[in-house]
Amino acid sequence: MNAIGSTPMARLLVVDDDPHLREVLRYALSRDGHEVREARDGAEAVKLALAEAPDLVVLDIVMPVMDGLEACRELRKKSTVPVVFLSSRDEELDRVLGLEMGGDDYLTKPFSTRELCARVKAVLRRARPMPRAADEAAVLRCGTLRLDVVEHRAWVDHAAGPHEVVLTVTEFALLEVLMSRPGRAYTREELTDRAYGDGYHLAERTLDSHVRRIRAKLRDEGLDPIETVHGLGYRLRS
Repeated sequence: MNAIGSTPMARLLVVDDDPHLREVLRYALSRDGHEVREARDGAEAVKLALAEAPDLVVLDIVMPVMDGLEACRELRKKSTVPVVFLSSRDEELDRVLGLEMGGDDYLTKPFSTRELCARVKAVLRRARPMPRAADEAAVLRCGTLRLDVVEHRAWVDHAAGPHEVVLTVTEFALLEVLMSRPGRAYTREELTDRAYGDGYHLAERTLDSHVRRIRAKLRDEGLDPIETVHGLGYRLRS
């Protein structure tokens, strides 16, 4: 049973080539109320994730056979499953690269299991839309861009018909904040608080990486609605 007030049980896939670390993570996440499966490398992780559709993948970067970055790249071809990267490298470039590949969060080893559990909860919370009041719009619109906050899907309406824009959980949450108030300038701190939850610390460069990926996906659809407000943050053109 889950602890009172905890996130509802999720099915997680933990991927690391270190069996001892996998055991530690399985124990911590299981105690937090989750069902945990394990994989030893990226190739095994991709196979399991596509076959079993977990709610979230905890994915180490440095592994034999197929590393975590390549595994995430393969997953993103067919799945939007949230990914929390683990890495022994604390370089900012590695962190940004992981997020550019489609990761939702990034933890540097060594880390506490309490911190990992908190990060997993935060990502799962973003992946599970909250119930909305009857008078709240279930679909946000800005020009030809539509965001269905109940189905957690984004669309661009073209003359030939709508085309879905596949977003990660974090990308969706950030775009939802921007689309909720077109024309309003948000600081990076405000975007983080609204998309991740109050008190969540996110490096500016990490947030910028997520916004850059959203922009790239929308530009592929012929749209460029996100403006940079220099010295402040971002806004969606009204």
